[in-house]
Amino acid sequence: MNHLVVMAAGLGWEWLKRRRAVRLDDLAFRSAKGVFPAVTCVAQAALRTGAEVGSHGMVANGLYMRNLRRPLFWEQSSALVEGPRIWDGARARGEKVGMYFFQQSMGESVDSIISPAPIHKHGGGMVMSSYTQPPECAGTIEKKLGAFPLIRYWGPFASPKVGRRVVADFREMIALRDVDTAFLYLPTLDYNLQRHGPDSLSARSSLRELWRQLRELRALASAANAEFTVIGDYEIAPVTEPCVNPNLALRSAGYFKVRKIGEAAYPDFNASSAFAMCDHEIAHVYVRDGIDVERVARLFSESGRYESVEIRSSQSWASANAGEILLLAKRGSWCAYPWWTDRREAPDWATHVDIHNKPGFDPCELFLDKWYLPRTCQNPARVKGTHGRPCEIAWASTNPSVGGESLVEIARSLFQDGKGAVADA
Repeated sequence: MNHLVVMAAGLGWEWLKRRRAVRLDDLAFRSAKGVFPAVTCVAQAALRTGAEVGSHGMVANGLYMRNLRRPLFWEQSSALVEGPRIWDGARARGEKVGMYFFQQSMGESVDSIISPAPIHKHGGGMVMSSYTQPPECAGTIEKKLGAFPLIRYWGPFASPKVGRRVVADFREMIALRDVDTAFLYLPTLDYNLQRHGPDSLSARSSLRELWRQLRELRALASAANAEFTVIGDYEIAPVTEPCVNPNLALRSAGYFKVRKIGEAAYPDFNASSAFAMCDHEIAHVYVRDGIDVERVARLFSESGRYESVEIRSSQSWASANAGEILLLAKRGSWCAYPWWTDRREAPDWATHVDIHNKPGFDPCELFLDKWYLPRTCQNPARVKGTHGRPCEIAWASTNPSVGGESLVEIARSLFQDGKGAVADA
């Protein structure tokens, strides 16, 4: 291994400064412009392509498939990320690249992969497993470490310490299939900063845990005489205001339609003329052809509950995958996906961890319902941290050739001769 690149969830520059933690041993962190929308899949796509959202097409953690009339969140196909990769030239020259614990990594043009990938059983429940390439490495890793603890990776039992297992899987993988450049994602900060807020005692504990994991990875890189780079993806901000519910507003105005099954109100995307795909602080509003987009936008701008309501045009997020309107919640608030206020209307999947069926990101999955165990919480007031708005990320590297004023520029600098970098798009 010649270079280990770690993307650390939630590693924001202003947050590190408030913690007075802009150094880790001899690593000095600096600031850079993050991506917008500042969410996981957008940042990870920017890192692998060196391109803005308008080029790589990942507009959020989910995509609305217009031909299916269905939003799909957390799908794993690498084909969802459009455009060339920063490592294409390096791999063409025979260098090996590995990608571990990144979203949209299945089928990626790299030499080895690990991605959490549970098997959902038809009778309920799931088999905890990871997708591994080459596949013969999976049995060796699992025999030594056991099944990957997905219950700790997301949901009410998610723990910052799951990063230790991520590091352990990575260590075993490169022992089996070494690569020249390794990309590793650490979710360590994500959970408690969303649960309890970025200025909580739990957040401080999570930072100590991240430092422990980064020191272990730094030692691993040093033993291989490899360069070491750490890059943040977004900054988690405190939640101080109630969330906004754009789909509730669209339903009240007659744009969002539901299909009643008993008392539950399931979304009817075939009949709806507009709906909001919510993701932390932002929401893409998809408006059916023939509907007045400006009139729909006024529904939100006149409410006074959003920091910005932008109609898609020449904006930096103006991918064909984006909604006709992009909402940004006011600072301290965030966009929740529900279209109901009566709990009896909640679809069955609203009360448990279901990252694929929900038409939006649901941070309430980080909490158990206090009164209806083992259901997950439906009270958005418990969420204390969010992200999505433009921000400054933190980054550091032992390689003096790595750098830039933005995440995109840093990504392009990772392969120095430029043969693997994308052209300006």
